[in-house]
Amino acid sequence: MNNLSLVGDIGGTNVRLALVSSNQFNLYKIKIFKCINYINIFEVIQKYIDLVDCEYPKYACLAFACPVNYNLIKMTNNSWKITKYELKHKMNLHKLKIINDFTAIALGLPHIQTKDLYQIGYGKNNNTSNKMLIGPGTGLGIAGLIPNKKVWIPLSGEGGHISFAPLDKFETYIFNWFKKLYNRVSIERILCGQGIVDLYNAHVNYYLKNYKTILKTPDAITTAALTQKDPLAYKTIMRFCKILGHVTGDIALTLGAKGGVYLCGGILPRIINILDHSEFRISFYNKGRMSFYNQEISTWLVTSKWIGLLGAADALFNNNLI
Repeated sequence: MNNLSLVGDIGGTNVRLALVSSNQFNLYKIKIFKCINYINIFEVIQKYIDLVDCEYPKYACLAFACPVNYNLIKMTNNSWKITKYELKHKMNLHKLKIINDFTAIALGLPHIQTKDLYQIGYGKNNNTSNKMLIGPGTGLGIAGLIPNKKVWIPLSGEGGHISFAPLDKFETYIFNWFKKLYNRVSIERILCGQGIVDLYNAHVNYYLKNYKTILKTPDAITTAALTQKDPLAYKTIMRFCKILGHVTGDIALTLGAKGGVYLCGGILPRIINILDHSEFRISFYNKGRMSFYNQEISTWLVTSKWIGLLGAADALFNNNLI
């Protein structure tokens, strides 16, 4: 156990940690922790070390769901914050790499198996072209993957915070509903777990007025939609998929993602039966004069739970990535 390194995928809701051997992509001792139960990431790592009964590794790569360009790591969707310097010295590490969570997911894509991919609609891959990844969860992550000879170069940023653009009368209503809640309406406000709750409330208010909603959580709404016990829950998830389609299509055009589009995150695998029959794919390629361009691009649902950990392992041993 002493020769293993630590990798982590740290989101707004869950922390996933594992150990890896040098230049290997076998994950050992995978554990998942709820962020809400801990004061900060160091407390989670300490708990992990105690559980797996090993010494602190000397090397680590941690992927955070927030901007990582600064010394201060401040999570976007929970209250955690810590400096890179503090984290490295508390763990007594020889080497610490800090990357964005969707950088890790992008780097993990080449390491997952074909059984972890489910195609949505039609389209084909050009494996020498750019790839795009998008994933609704606690927030909304977006990344690109650019081919460069024998390696893939991740392209990450904060694309989830671009502005939402309504495309029909009802989406204009949705825009105004969210604007009352958040003032600025980014696509992450809609395409995330809390976004499902807010979107459901918007549907209820539009169709029923003053009706007090019973469904209060993303899980409750998606379950009601899948079982079709609540018509407005079903409408909500269908609209969620439609908005996801046109946002994903816009970014695919921007990146020239002829290598394929990959849908990640914790929400979409749960609603695969709705996603597969929704307007996602039509919205994805309905781009006016460029519809033919996106119609050729394949779209895939990624079902791997550990793609972020695999990407963190790649980053740790990847000398092309600082």
